[in-house]
Amino acid sequence: MSDTIISILMLTGVLLTGGAIFIFRKGDRRRALLMLIAALVMFANVTIWLVPVK
Repeated sequence: MSDTIISILMLTGVLLTGGAIFIFRKGDRRRALLMLIAALVMFANVTIWLVPVK
């Protein structure tokens, strides 16, 4: 189950990054920045979940 959630988060982060680049080129910098921040939060969550614990 957690593998599925991690995969969905990674795919969503990649899509948000691509969408942010697309919107940034259209000229809406504020929305693009918010999308990039959301993608970074998702990548950070995946990183935290994948850190091995003792």
